[in-house]
Amino acid sequence: MKKTLQNLDWSNLGFTYMDTDYRFISYWKDGQWDTGSLDSGNTVTINQGSTALHYGQQVFEGMKAYRTKEGDIQLFRPEENAKRMAKSCQRLMMPDYPVDQFVEAVKAVVKANESWVPPYESGSTLYIRPYMIGVGENIGVKPAAEYIFSIFVMPVGPYFKGGLTPTNFIVSDYDRAAPHGTGAAKVGGNYASSLMPGHLAHQRQFSDCIYLDPATHTKIEEVGSANFFAITHDDVFVTPYSPSILPSITKYSLLYLAEHHLGMKVSEGDVYLDQLGMFKEAGACGTAAVISPIGGIQNGEDFHVFYSETEVGPVTYELYRTLTAIQFGDLEAPEGWIVKIKD
Repeated sequence: MKKTLQNLDWSNLGFTYMDTDYRFISYWKDGQWDTGSLDSGNTVTINQGSTALHYGQQVFEGMKAYRTKEGDIQLFRPEENAKRMAKSCQRLMMPDYPVDQFVEAVKAVVKANESWVPPYESGSTLYIRPYMIGVGENIGVKPAAEYIFSIFVMPVGPYFKGGLTPTNFIVSDYDRAAPHGTGAAKVGGNYASSLMPGHLAHQRQFSDCIYLDPATHTKIEEVGSANFFAITHDDVFVTPYSPSILPSITKYSLLYLAEHHLGMKVSEGDVYLDQLGMFKEAGACGTAAVISPIGGIQNGEDFHVFYSETEVGPVTYELYRTLTAIQFGDLEAPEGWIVKIKD
């Protein structure tokens, strides 16, 4: 029996924090995870010596649950989030949370918050935030002996206001990540370092920054907290590759869809800033943004416009339509991409 939905203005949600009914929480101690449980808490009490506070030993994930036209609830590729979080944990010397237990925990917390999953027609989703932090009585620079893994959720609208509308970005002089650093891990420090350049971009009326490769500052790597993609004039889907780029599940899904659904050639490699004329469309992609079309990029005194500053390019639109149709259950998904939340 489906639960009655919360009384919210579902079609006008922002991307903001909201308390819901339940979270999942599990503790690592003496070399193992406990079984974990659902509770109604929304705060975490930790020791003042916790490594998460002093040495940045924390990782997180972002994913969503979607309500279909029939009213069912489904997840999009949750195993990939579990695997990526495990890699982030390994980079920061934290214990993995097992993939199968991760997926089951996500399913449990979404089911427990079923009344907060937005209705299909709203276009909104239930955002899911798993995270892990190092805790306990610590002071030396070393991995913690104890950890907390938790998942909380909230209904959200589009990350960028206006939804699928082109916006402009500016090339930043700051680096998002260091060569051979933690750029490929989803760790808080990467995002903390982006706050100032993001603020400076907003002051100049841009949506966010374009970050270049930290070694040479000649190649595009990421767009704010999202991955970059572009479409060449002969319809090749191109996205940057670098060991300091976060491997976006959305990006790899778009690579697959471009090749197998749209019949395009795809390429993952260098995207040089001085060769933007190769591309007729460009965009940012990620769980939160899904796809945000890029109207233009400001690089110093030069402003390069792609398809349009006001209209979405046809290839970008078709990729968005195909991906969201799969996520909301309107189009058959490739095998293994969808996990149903059972009654």
